[in-house]
Amino acid sequence: MSEHHHHHQHHHREAWGSNVGFLLATIGSAVGLGNMWGFPYKLGVNGGFGFLLLYLVLLVFAGYVLIMTELALGRHTGQSVALAYTKIRKEYAFVGWMSVLVPFLIMGFYCYLGGYCIKYTFANLGDLFGASWGVGGVDGPDYFGALAGDQLQSAIWTAIFSLIVIVIVSFGVKRGIERFNKIAMPALFIMLVIVIIRSVTLPGASAGLSFLFKPNFEVFAGTGWISVLAAAGGQLFFSLSIAMGILVTYGSYLDKNQDLEKNSFIIPIADTLVAIMAGLAIFPAVFAEGQDPAGGVGLLYMTLQTVFNHMGGFGPFFGMLFYALVAIAAITSAMSVLEAIIGSFIDLGINKGKGNQRKKLAWGFGIATTIIGVLVACDGLGSYFPPMFGKFCWVDGFDLISEGILMPIGAFLTTIFFGWIDRDVLPNEVRIGSDFKTEKFYRFCIRWVAPLFTLLVLLGQLDTFFGFGWFQ
Repeated sequence: MSEHHHHHQHHHREAWGSNVGFLLATIGSAVGLGNMWGFPYKLGVNGGFGFLLLYLVLLVFAGYVLIMTELALGRHTGQSVALAYTKIRKEYAFVGWMSVLVPFLIMGFYCYLGGYCIKYTFANLGDLFGASWGVGGVDGPDYFGALAGDQLQSAIWTAIFSLIVIVIVSFGVKRGIERFNKIAMPALFIMLVIVIIRSVTLPGASAGLSFLFKPNFEVFAGTGWISVLAAAGGQLFFSLSIAMGILVTYGSYLDKNQDLEKNSFIIPIADTLVAIMAGLAIFPAVFAEGQDPAGGVGLLYMTLQTVFNHMGGFGPFFGMLFYALVAIAAITSAMSVLEAIIGSFIDLGINKGKGNQRKKLAWGFGIATTIIGVLVACDGLGSYFPPMFGKFCWVDGFDLISEGILMPIGAFLTTIFFGWIDRDVLPNEVRIGSDFKTEKFYRFCIRWVAPLFTLLVLLGQLDTFFGFGWFQ
C-alpha cells in the first residue's frame, strides 16, 4: 500500500461510489418503520384515497422542496450537517447542532424497536422448524407482552440490532452504507412483493383493500380535514427523514455532476411506493383474519404475529419474510441516523488535520446510543421506570423531544434561512448538474408553503403528544 494511497484514504472526505448507490442509500434511509406501519394505518383511518391524494400534494409542495433543500445544503458546503449550517452563516450553527442531537435521541429508541424486528424474524424462523425458541402459536399480544416485560431479552436484542448498524457504518460511506443498501433494498422490494401476493390472495382480503383505498370523505367533514392534513403532514415529514441531519450529510457525499432535481423527485416517490406496498402486504391479511386494524407498535408486533400464527403451514415462512424485510428497513434507516450523528465529528477531525476517525466515532457514539436503547428496553414500555415529563414511557418521551419538537423547529428555521434570508445559495447549487426546470416552483414553495407546512407539523405533533384537541 503506497504512502500516497494511505494518505488519500484518511485525510479526504468520503463520497458515494455511484448515483444509484446514493439513491438506494437515501431511499433506504427514508424507508423505515414509519412506512411499514405508520403510513398504511393512517391511510386507512384518515379516509383512504382522500388521504393519499392529500399526502401526494404535500409530497410535491413540501416534501420535494425540503429534500432538495437539505441535499443541496450538504453538497454546497461539502460538510456534514452541523458544519454545513455553520458554513453558510455562524448564526445558523445552533440549528446544525440541533440536527446532530435529533438523530442521537432517535437512535436510542430506534434500535429498541429494530431489535424486536430481528427477534421476531428469528422467532418465526423457529416456528418453521417447530423449535422451542419459536412463537409456538402464542397469541400476538401475549407474546409481545411477555417480550416487552423481559428486560434482559429486550436489552440483548436492542444491542444486537445496534451492533449490526455500528459495524456497517464503521466500514464507511461507500464500503459500508452504500454496499449494504445495494443488496438490502432490492431484497426488501422482492420480499415485499412475495408477502403482498400472499396477502391479497387470502379469502376476505378485499376488506383490507377497501380499508386502504376506499374514498371516505366523511373524515374531512367540518374541521375534520385539518386533522387529516396534520396526520398526512406528520407522516410525510418523518417518513422522508426531513430535519434529522441525514439528508444534509448524505448530500455532502454527492458528486457535483449529479442531478439534485431528479434525485429529489425519485426519493419521495420511491418512499411512498414502498409505504403503499406495505399497506398491501399488511391490511388484506389483517382483515382476512378478522383482526383489528389499529396502528402503531401493536399492529407490527401483536396483530400481525397473530395473523401469521393463523395462516397455516406457510404462516411462519411469511412471518419470517415480513419481519426480515421490516428489520432491513429499520437497519438501513438506523445506519443513516448513526451516520448523521458521527458525520459532523468526522468532518471536524478532518478539518483539524486529525484525519478520518470514522471507526472510533462510529463505535463511540454507537455504544452511547446503545446504552440509551438498553435503558428504553429496560423501561418495558413504561412498566419499570418513572414516566418522562410525568406522562410518557421512555420510547414516547425520546420520540416527543426529537420528532415532536426539535425536528419541526429545525425544519421551520431552515425554510426561513433559505426561503427568506439566503435565497440564492441553494438554487445556484442545484443548477450545477441539473437544468432546474422547477426553480420558480422551488423558490415559491420554500418561501411560502414549506414554512407553513413545518409549522403545521409542529402543532400537529404537540397536539398528538399532549392531547390538546386542537385538530379535532
